[in-house]
Amino acid sequence: MFNIGDLVIYSNMGICRIDDICEKTYSGVTRNYYIMSPIEDSTLTIQNPVDNDRILMRGIIGKSESEEILDSFKLPGIQWIDNGSERHRTYSEIVSSGDRKEISSILNTLMSKKYEFEMIDKKLSEHDRRLLLHIQKILFKELAITLDTTVKAVEKDINRMIAHKMSKTSHHEVANFIN
Repeated sequence: MFNIGDLVIYSNMGICRIDDICEKTYSGVTRNYYIMSPIEDSTLTIQNPVDNDRILMRGIIGKSESEEILDSFKLPGIQWIDNGSERHRTYSEIVSSGDRKEISSILNTLMSKKYEFEMIDKKLSEHDRRLLLHIQKILFKELAITLDTTVKAVEKDINRMIAHKMSKTSHHEVANFIN
């Protein structure tokens, strides 16, 4: 159970702060509810029953896990799936699981593929682009909070690692082609 003041990732709303936990009665049923607001929009109020297992709600990660995730962008991500609909289904299932390490692997792959495509004047599919933006928005904000930095700084570090990794890969492929 979460406490008042905790930051959580709530479904597709992103990072929310729990403002209150209180009893509410709807349709004659009394339950405890989390009252929360997205940190990006404090004017919005979300109410979610404490015992609701159907909505994904999880606490934000700690500093050491954030550092591990940040470092993981130096490595290859998850395997690229050529079939677009299969890729979208598989990647979306992983994102829905809430496992940040797996989610960062998908983000790593999507960012690397975007970089690779841009080098040859191509673009990601619309599904891939939307998933990339969705994951970036939530994960970069979470990393920024836990590492006590800005989203821009996280984005800059990760883009630098992706570019460095991709330039090494490109040089390696050219060397293999020549030899």
